[in-house]
Amino acid sequence: MKIKACIFDLDGVIVDTAKFHFKAWKQLADELQIPFNEHDNEQLKGVSRTTSLEIILQKGTKKYSDDEKLLMAKKKNECYLEYCATIDAGDILPGIKLFLDELKEKKILVGLGSASKNALLILNKLNLTSYFDAIVDGNKITEAKPNPQVFLKAAEELNVLPHEAVVIEDAEAGVEAAVKGGFFSIGIGDPKILAKANVVFSSTAYLNLVVLNRL
Repeated sequence: MKIKACIFDLDGVIVDTAKFHFKAWKQLADELQIPFNEHDNEQLKGVSRTTSLEIILQKGTKKYSDDEKLLMAKKKNECYLEYCATIDAGDILPGIKLFLDELKEKKILVGLGSASKNALLILNKLNLTSYFDAIVDGNKITEAKPNPQVFLKAAEELNVLPHEAVVIEDAEAGVEAAVKGGFFSIGIGDPKILAKANVVFSSTAYLNLVVLNRL
């Protein structure tokens, strides 16, 4: 079956904003006196802001109201956006721009499937928005990864079937969502963590049309 579309995650695949998420969550956790490190941060990759907050709060002992949680999530996002204000096209991960050019040249559709509610803002800052035929972010979905909703909706907007599309992910939850949705998947990162992906690369620099043809 010919691959008709590629659906990208954002954080850790197109741009390394994961470091900004970690700094913002770390700042909030420190204020709440909850221990939080980079190992803990792995659990937050690919999941929604609300779910990420719940994971962090479970490490503490204090209970919070829904209103308090909303304020915490808002504060974290404001901190994250302050960090993101510094990014530009120079922060695009290795090989991504070239790969997007290849996909467009071969008329392979390009979609985004991200839990981030700031996805469009980030793509605009990177000058990449015009590459995307469909952008599905946290503002368009109700279920977080590993639920496949975000990728299924992206496929729907691209007018392709799941088995005609490849999902590119750096998070375990994202790869699991791709598998549940019936997509081919390419993992970026640790092959032990992303073992369910069809193929795993250590860097986005290895992404190219040859990889897609193998799938």
